[in-house]
Amino acid sequence: MKPYFKLLRVKHYSKNVLLLLPLVFGRELSDATLLLRIFLGFIAFCLVSSAVYIFNDIRDVEKDRLHPVKQNRPIASGAVSIPTAYVIAALLLVAALAVNALASHGSVLPWVLLLLYALLNAGYSMGLKDVPLLDITVLMSGFLLRLLYGSALVDIKISEWLYLTVVSMSFFMGLGKRRNELIAQQSGELQGETRSVLSKYTASFLDKSMYMCLLLGVVFYSLWCVDASTAGMISGNYLLWTVPLVILICMKYSMTIEGKSDGDPVEVLFSDRWLMLMVGLLGCAILAIIYL
Repeated sequence: MKPYFKLLRVKHYSKNVLLLLPLVFGRELSDATLLLRIFLGFIAFCLVSSAVYIFNDIRDVEKDRLHPVKQNRPIASGAVSIPTAYVIAALLLVAALAVNALASHGSVLPWVLLLLYALLNAGYSMGLKDVPLLDITVLMSGFLLRLLYGSALVDIKISEWLYLTVVSMSFFMGLGKRRNELIAQQSGELQGETRSVLSKYTASFLDKSMYMCLLLGVVFYSLWCVDASTAGMISGNYLLWTVPLVILICMKYSMTIEGKSDGDPVEVLFSDRWLMLMVGLLGCAILAIIYL
């Protein structure tokens, strides 16, 4: 069973926590009906994300077999056959649509966002990942669509500053992933097949761009903390006190990807205990400020 769990990339389900943010910041976390919708939406997004990961692995199987790390993926290694992978991906997609029907509660927007996520990622696997900047934009859109999907499920509008924060931080992580892939290629660490889009980037461009997005992300988060609607929601600017912790998290994340890392956000998070602790502390602090 282990190859199949690896095929689904269960660890990446952690990204779907973004669905919760509109509910948390809307102070509706105690609403059982809305929580159920988010729970069902979480399952739907997990299922559809696994389906697109499998499709991507099928498309890249020949390249993955030449890669020193990706050759261990279930399809590339032969642990899961391609026909079996197609069947699993199809079943996951059907299940995702069925669960979304329950979660959307008659609303059209969640359908649009979920299908848009699937189509964008299918396009990414079929060639968009070879187009410079567009490849990073698709990576960013995955995080943004999760946030918008959660907002659509519970019908809670997200702050403009929160939207900009997620966009900026997502670009930062996507650029960081490409930066580390390029550096690994140039250093000779990756001797096998690599992404063709890397030839269109320079380490200097990726480095400057990622830290520009990081700066904007911190600024946008700070503005969200002091925004009148945010302050009115929690009766004060107490969220501003979390900004130093956010800066520390960003510095720790940057320090980690500057080391021996491929830059994948999920791998970076789960490989660094201190980073996980700091992110957990930030989550607890925000919940305490909003709800206590």
